[in-house]
Amino acid sequence: RNPEGQIKLYCKGADTIIYERLDPSNEEIMYTTSEHLSEFAGEGLRTLALAYKDIDEDYYEVWMKKLHYASTVIENRDEQLAVLYEEMEREMKLLGATAVEDKLQDGVPETIACLNLADIKIWVLTGDKLETAMNIGYSCNMLRDDMNEVFIISGHTLLEVKQQLRSAKEQILGLSRVSSSGDVEKAAMFGEDSVFEETIIAEYALVINGHSLALALEPQLEHMLLDLACLCKTVICCRVTPLQKAQVVELVKRHKRAVTLAVGDGANDVSMIKTAHIGVGISGQEGMQAVLASDYSFAQFQYLRRLLLVHGRWSYFRMCNFLGYFFYKNFAFTLVHFWYGFFCGFSAQAVYDQWFITLFNIIYTSLPVLAMGLFDQDVNDQNSLRYPSLYKPGQQNLLFNKRQFFLCTLQGVTTSFLLFFIPYGAFSAVVKEDGSNFSDQQTFAVTIATTLVIVVSVQIGLDTHYWTAVNHLFVWGSLIVYFAILFSMQSYGLFGLFPNNFPFIGAAYNCLSEKGVWLVILLTTTVCVVPGLVVSFLKVDLFPTLTDKVRYLQQSRKRHGPQEQSLRRVRRTSSRRSGYAFSHQQGYGELITSGKNMRRSTVSSACSPEKTTNGSNWIGNVLKRKNEVSCSSQEFIAAPEGNSRATKTPRQQQTD
Repeated sequence: RNPEGQIKLYCKGADTIIYERLDPSNEEIMYTTSEHLSEFAGEGLRTLALAYKDIDEDYYEVWMKKLHYASTVIENRDEQLAVLYEEMEREMKLLGATAVEDKLQDGVPETIACLNLADIKIWVLTGDKLETAMNIGYSCNMLRDDMNEVFIISGHTLLEVKQQLRSAKEQILGLSRVSSSGDVEKAAMFGEDSVFEETIIAEYALVINGHSLALALEPQLEHMLLDLACLCKTVICCRVTPLQKAQVVELVKRHKRAVTLAVGDGANDVSMIKTAHIGVGISGQEGMQAVLASDYSFAQFQYLRRLLLVHGRWSYFRMCNFLGYFFYKNFAFTLVHFWYGFFCGFSAQAVYDQWFITLFNIIYTSLPVLAMGLFDQDVNDQNSLRYPSLYKPGQQNLLFNKRQFFLCTLQGVTTSFLLFFIPYGAFSAVVKEDGSNFSDQQTFAVTIATTLVIVVSVQIGLDTHYWTAVNHLFVWGSLIVYFAILFSMQSYGLFGLFPNNFPFIGAAYNCLSEKGVWLVILLTTTVCVVPGLVVSFLKVDLFPTLTDKVRYLQQSRKRHGPQEQSLRRVRRTSSRRSGYAFSHQQGYGELITSGKNMRRSTVSSACSPEKTTNGSNWIGNVLKRKNEVSCSSQEFIAAPEGNSRATKTPRQQQTD
């Protein structure tokens, strides 16, 4: 209501939506505004159309009564409200248009390129115009001029959209299968419900507007849309509503075996963020609605790269190792009773002391595996970002699957077999120093329990790739705590207080004081651990994965770190001439304008710090310092084993 008391309705939104609600008399200004909007969108500006309408007082009162009634009904409330809104937002007059420059945040193109290298499919769902969305795509390097084709779906009817989708899919499949490079598609690696079901050699992009997307999301076309989108490297949906964003995410979740992640910064992205498996909100100028609805939130889009490639990959790696080791140690612990059953008539007699059974998973082996699940990392964060392909094993579920579960189970069963039968065979032929034999069940139980704790502790030490002080504390501390509790619970003091609860009186001391027992423990530990260690060594040496190669490179760089730092420092010193115009010292300007030829003829003359008689003193000093740095650089890079020919770095070759 303006100061004169007149009621006015102002409405802003996408031009395609506003134009549908305008009075037919606005046709001329609509044409002019559309041209302006196209120009703005071509410059990458974000555009909106504005419209207004004068509301009659009587009509407004009647409409408000209807609105109040519709907002209080129980059934079909949203539908009735939508009908009233549509009734009000019609026959409006076009007021104009706005264009706002919304610059990309720092690191957006680099982040998208890095995620593409990690084989993460990125779809852009935006409410901007087609031209604006495509300009943003080019600025983010999602759209490139070297792409084979950019398919634009802009049909007005269901039949047109269907024909355009079918034509684009046939063109992609036809060109990819007649490729002259002879490469084959990797469709056999994935199932029919995977987003990686088609790996096309060429690069294609799909751009679809909101009206066509609404038709393509119909049940008879959604599969065709999804198949085409999975064949394209880049998918951009423009002029989409918040509901359509959520529908696209739900479409992928429903028909593809993939984990979806939605990133948004405004209220229009809330439904999409809630629909995806993982929601990420970016805090900024658009408010806090997206942040409050998300699982993770940060200030800039570029942090998404570290969230996925570092912390996400580490979490998957740690969880897989945690589960594999957890199954292994529990199979090794439990199945000893199975082998013991053949000798006790399956009478349900336990091998271990009852307190050992209670404390094995609570105290003796819980903290080391917890530390591995919290702190372990196969490669550091720098290499995780430097090599995005390390993310692919997680997408293909290579670190923990049925095969890995079978291997963990097999290792646990084998360990339990060795834990029982090696001490059993040894005790049947070994006697104590006093001539008596190890015939009691308590000594046998203490030996197996001690060997089990040592074996699983050694195994987790071999499985841990990144050692911290916490890992050392938990591994060594668990062993110390085990022996402390073992001797305490089998002491005379606790037996005197609770004779029924601690029947293994003196068994630990009598057993572990014998040298033969420790030889049995050492033999059993070696036989249990060495085969797995040999298999792991041969696997890394003969069939190394990308992770193994990067880990080896990381260790090599760590050993030769000071030398590389020295090399980089020399390069920076020798390349300062490229920025002389921004230096506070006098540069090469006088030398350039003098016309003198200061090039040396041979390497030896370039390395000799002789003064130039025709130049000024400062030129001689500068060249002297330059030649000294050049000589030291060549001496540092020279071949170490008697090879006198210096190897030039790419920067030195470019300078030459």
